Amino acid sequence: MARSIGRRWLPLNALRAFEGVAKHGTFTAAANALLISQSALSRHVIALEQLLGCQLFERRPHALVLTKAGHSLLPAIGKSFDRLEQAIDSIRNEATPATRVLRVRMPPSFAVRLAVPLLREFRHTHCEVEIDLVSPAASEAPLTDADVAVTYSTPMVTDLVTDLLWPERPSILCHPDVAARHANKSLTEFIEANELVHVRIGNLPRHHVWGEFARQAGLAHANMERGIVFDTAVLAVEYLASGEGIALLDPNLFVEELRTGRLVQPFDVTLAHGYGYYLITHPEDLSDTAIAMFRSWLIERFGRRPAAESPRVRLAVSND
Repeated sequence: MARSIGRRWLPLNALRAFEGVAKHGTFTAAANALLISQSALSRHVIALEQLLGCQLFERRPHALVLTKAGHSLLPAIGKSFDRLEQAIDSIRNEATPATRVLRVRMPPSFAVRLAVPLLREFRHTHCEVEIDLVSPAASEAPLTDADVAVTYSTPMVTDLVTDLLWPERPSILCHPDVAARHANKSLTEFIEANELVHVRIGNLPRHHVWGEFARQAGLAHANMERGIVFDTAVLAVEYLASGEGIALLDPNLFVEELRTGRLVQPFDVTLAHGYGYYLITHPEDLSDTAIAMFRSWLIERFGRRPAAESPRVRLAVSND
């Protein structure tokens, strides 16, 4: 039978202490920020761990690392304190319109190429909501420091609300001079003759996307492990635009480069690898007006966004 802690026993000071240590990384820094002694802070965290029956930090010689339980608890505490703060501020400032700050997390390439150009529209129609956008390249829990998040992944089954915004269909992109130099080559020859540009996906092997492409295209003997690796698609495109390399990228992210001829799509072939951009929300946050409003707007906006018709330089499409 599941145990439940009564609201009257919620250890608010201990929860605040845990949040401070998790954010600042050390007991000393957290104690200074919260204006309490380090020993008192430590007692609060230990008492919370005893209440939960598990450790919240892995205490290493020179660092504190959140355990699985700590990772699970931290965003819930942050959201709860944020809502209390917003409710109190709203009551205190009833004479003036309340402004809601919405923390949004997105992958860098998606943010730059698809989302940021649309946010001006949202700000014009929902001026009472301020957007605090973060775009870390590192892969970590998407809702750790955000109210809503867009994540790049395959379909998932979780306790979170997940909405598909944009399915990715990568194709080969390159500089027009690269395409022109190899205009009479087959697909296999074209790949073998050029430097491969990879975009890192989490903890997957550096050549994962090109390896999937080779498997689907029947290029059994092609070496897909060579080449240069970038953390984001935007960086990969800048490298392609310098006149070297070929990359598997979503043409819809780089419509402007294709329209102006800065890049071309030499082969009419795409990769179906199941990845896409998903909007992630906590179920309990759907009752938050700002979060629900932003979610509905983003889903509707991407639902009516047409797929790009990308200009191509046609080469011989052959696997021979």
